[in-house]
Amino acid sequence: MRIDLHSHSDASDGTLPPGQVVARAVAAGLDVLALTDHDTVAGHAAAAEAAGDTLTLIPGMELSCRRDGRSVHLLAYVFDPADPALARECELIRQGREGRAEAMVARLAGLGVPITMEQVRAVAGGGVVGRPHLARVLADLGVVADPAQAFTPEWLGVGGRAHVTRYAPDPTDAVALVRAAGGVSVLAHPKAVRRGGELPDALLAELAGAGLNGVEIDHPDHDPAARARLRGLAADLGLVATGSSDDHGDLTGHRLGCETTAPSAYEALMAQGRTART
Repeated sequence: MRIDLHSHSDASDGTLPPGQVVARAVAAGLDVLALTDHDTVAGHAAAAEAAGDTLTLIPGMELSCRRDGRSVHLLAYVFDPADPALARECELIRQGREGRAEAMVARLAGLGVPITMEQVRAVAGGGVVGRPHLARVLADLGVVADPAQAFTPEWLGVGGRAHVTRYAPDPTDAVALVRAAGGVSVLAHPKAVRRGGELPDALLAELAGAGLNGVEIDHPDHDPAARARLRGLAADLGLVATGSSDDHGDLTGHRLGCETTAPSAYEALMAQGRTART
């Protein structure tokens, strides 16, 4: 089996509708795909309809968390999307994203950029608004050559001229919420330097003690040294080691299936989910 446990659609900051993400996953030869949009399950129904019997679709979500001013992303799988506490927390995160986007648009306007919130919402297409949508507008306006160049101190990078913080839960609280909703959680790309710096090993150990189930190791932003370090930590902490593309469509070059999760790891993760729901 070929298994990719981290992908995004235009329900958050991917560029393709959920159905097209599924179609590309099938074309890439995947047998299992997790749709993990940021802080929303809005794309699940359309993805499930498109998947049919062609592949196994895992309902998922990427929760946006923060610890000590640093972004921490938590992948959640097979949880109850109707769980009141988890749904309420996701709504708070989404509201924080919207308010942050409005504040960043105001800062950009103050820097002389002719950007409006209407432009950002149009790019988001009704999905959860995030910095990538602002970055795409900046590229469309010719302010930067491509969206990736917007994530610098000059513009939207952490601590940058137009950067604004937003509400995000502590990752230990998020792990508990996912667990209470009958799901399992995996720490996403913890050693991806370009995403704001490597997360400390101590945080991974703390989250494992709080009920974290796995850690994303084989990721396009992890070099060989980071992968080796994480494999050792996962073994020591009893965490499932996963691999994923973290595909965002056009923004990442349509890379579904470029990194995958071993079938044994996938089965172990799903077994822990069944235990949590029981």
